[in-house]
Amino acid sequence: MRVLVSVFALVLLVTSGRYGYHRDELYFLAAGRRLAWGYPDQPPFVPLLARVMSAVDPDALWVLRLPSIVAAAVVGVCAGWMAGELGGGRGARVLAAAAVASAALVQGVGHLLTTTVFDLAVWSLVCLIVLKLLRAKGDSSSSSVVVDGDTTGDPRWWLLIGVLVGVGLLNKVLLIVPVVALVVALLLTGQRKVFATKFFPCAVVVGALLTLPYLWWQARNGWPQWELSRAIAGGSSGTSDSPIMFVLLQFGLFGPLLVPLWVYGLWRLWHSRYRAFAVAYVLLFVLFLVTGGKAYYLGGMYPVLLAAGSVGLAGWLGQAGKRWFAATSVIALNAVMSASLFLPVLPIEAIPHSPTLAINYDAGETIGWPRYVEQIAAAHPPGASILTANYGEAGAIEHFGTEYDLPTPHSGHNAYWWWGPPPDTATEVLTVGIDRARLTGLCASVEPRGVLDNGLGIDNDEQGEPMFLCGNPLRPWSQVWPELRNLG
Repeated sequence: MRVLVSVFALVLLVTSGRYGYHRDELYFLAAGRRLAWGYPDQPPFVPLLARVMSAVDPDALWVLRLPSIVAAAVVGVCAGWMAGELGGGRGARVLAAAAVASAALVQGVGHLLTTTVFDLAVWSLVCLIVLKLLRAKGDSSSSSVVVDGDTTGDPRWWLLIGVLVGVGLLNKVLLIVPVVALVVALLLTGQRKVFATKFFPCAVVVGALLTLPYLWWQARNGWPQWELSRAIAGGSSGTSDSPIMFVLLQFGLFGPLLVPLWVYGLWRLWHSRYRAFAVAYVLLFVLFLVTGGKAYYLGGMYPVLLAAGSVGLAGWLGQAGKRWFAATSVIALNAVMSASLFLPVLPIEAIPHSPTLAINYDAGETIGWPRYVEQIAAAHPPGASILTANYGEAGAIEHFGTEYDLPTPHSGHNAYWWWGPPPDTATEVLTVGIDRARLTGLCASVEPRGVLDNGLGIDNDEQGEPMFLCGNPLRPWSQVWPELRNLG
């Protein structure tokens, strides 16, 4: 299993420098330059990581992505260990780790610096520890103790869960949803004794204390994260899903070839003493479907489902070499299919002629940023401020713009709005991605300055964005700034 996960991590590392920065990565770098306990759209963990990795080498994309590669490898390792906790041997552990490493979602988020990959890693670790807490009566493991006449995992594991959840919430507050769902599921399935220890409330306190600085920031600033969450649920995000797409995408998150395996794992969990995980999956599925959640929000539950399925599959495969060859071939094919769509293996020039962008929205967001900034620099008059509609454009200007002596950009999008407007003394502002009709109410003169073009015909959110020179503002920018929030 260790060799397999190492190969997986190596593939992510080798491909990490291809294409370019994702717009979210450019945004995280910008947030890392303005370190705080919180941001209107996220906690501080990933911006802090971006700051640290940028300090190591500010221009090495593969360095920036190293933490994500490690986190993706952790997800694979945890899947193997979960299979072991569920009673599987070496074969089951290898199958589980391989299945997760072959998954489209894990490959995709493991290739980028993103909150999702750390969310997956933390939740996989939490699921693994809960499995240890639920060890069956009579387990001879040295880490088992007797509680109320029943054999369970060592309750001190709760303290580690508290630390993991606290750190995980500093990465992504959405983690609280599966945590609560699993607690409810444990109560519904008669596993109440697992909470009958002083270490459980201690874990809650530890998690709350770790999260407290971020909650304090949010409270002081009017809970902007809640406002953003409602906007995403309303479909404002580029990766928002309709209810029917939410359901359909569950069959593609880990690859269509793995669907029978995780469905089998769901069935096995439902008919075992670990039923709480199956119940949690159902609860989360319904909750995210009803509230407009994105399809990948449910992704953290699939490693444990695949682990359970791998235990049953390994038992059926037995010692039959042909069966093992068939099973591993399916997983290998799933890995190749996932990599061809979610890793930067195709030449950039081939992407417009492939199904990549139709399936993998994020691929287009990693292409064209240096060229965009070059065009913005060519359109930028000396001394003019820059205002963009999208945080991706602003982040790209911050990262690549020093070569052209471009000023620090401003934007009405997400945290950039909080970082402030152009100075009131700015008589000229180059705008990027803002409609002319909106600008006519802001400036006395609006002059076209071209349209962004990545030169490859690859469609993404920035391709075709107009640029205008907005001159002689009708009001100070500080006065109009509230009207410009979330232009993107």
